[in-house]
Amino acid sequence: MASHDDNHSSGQGWVTGRGDRTNAPAILVFILLAAMGIYLYMRNGQIILSIVIGLIAVGLAWSLKVAKQWERVVILRLGKFKQMAGPGMFFIIPVVDETPIWVDMRVRTTFFAAEKTLTKDNVPVNVDAVMFWIVDDPMKAALEVEEYQKAVFWAAQTTLRDMIGKTELYAMLAGREHIDEELKVMIDKRTDSWGVSVRSVEIRDVMIPDELQDAMSREAQAERERRARVILGTAELEIAGKFAEAAKMYHNNPEAFSLRAMNILYEGIKEKSSLVIVPSNMVNSLNPGSILGYVSKMEERNE
Repeated sequence: MASHDDNHSSGQGWVTGRGDRTNAPAILVFILLAAMGIYLYMRNGQIILSIVIGLIAVGLAWSLKVAKQWERVVILRLGKFKQMAGPGMFFIIPVVDETPIWVDMRVRTTFFAAEKTLTKDNVPVNVDAVMFWIVDDPMKAALEVEEYQKAVFWAAQTTLRDMIGKTELYAMLAGREHIDEELKVMIDKRTDSWGVSVRSVEIRDVMIPDELQDAMSREAQAERERRARVILGTAELEIAGKFAEAAKMYHNNPEAFSLRAMNILYEGIKEKSSLVIVPSNMVNSLNPGSILGYVSKMEERNE
């Protein structure tokens, strides 16, 4: 189950990108200018010029910054907001300007969970969920809330707990899509003032106690058996109705009933090569004497 520690261990930390990162172009400029100063000093002994070039190298290395395509950078001048920079290369004034926050504009993924939270019908559940969100307004995300990633995580987790407490277990298990949409709307409402937009929320897993799982399994099995018996009973009623209609037709047409009886006898002999007739009213209905007499006359004619 996702947790605060899991969030750190998976590489999704809370700390927003800082300005004290390695800057390859600035380091390259610094190396080139430093090498030029050393060359001039060794070649001509121009100490002052070499010092000046060295200071220029340090200043350029300090002021030159490069933001990646998906990054936006907050520039503060003497502690006040100056502008948003990036993507690409930009310059700041050393000592006067600083870049404390680098905002990632890509779609972010946050895993969050609610452990042992009671549903509306007092069932303890553990719920795992994942949220996809993006920073729409980097200035709000940087200036309106401290560590906006952490704020988004806690907003999502508390909203999930609130949702679980208002939902019954059956509705949670059967209507995940509806709950996902409600969570998205509720979390997005909380994070909108931070410049963060929630793209989607998906519940990954709902875990319930083992004893409750067994009870639900037995209940489901009993429900399936009940439906099977209801379906069987309904079929019996339909069959009985058809038999009643057939009985009325046969009552008014004895010849048709005799033909049906002969057909039953024929089908039985054809399929099993022998037929056992249990003494009952059906024997009279079949009228075996007439059938045998008819067969005997046919044999005499053939002779």
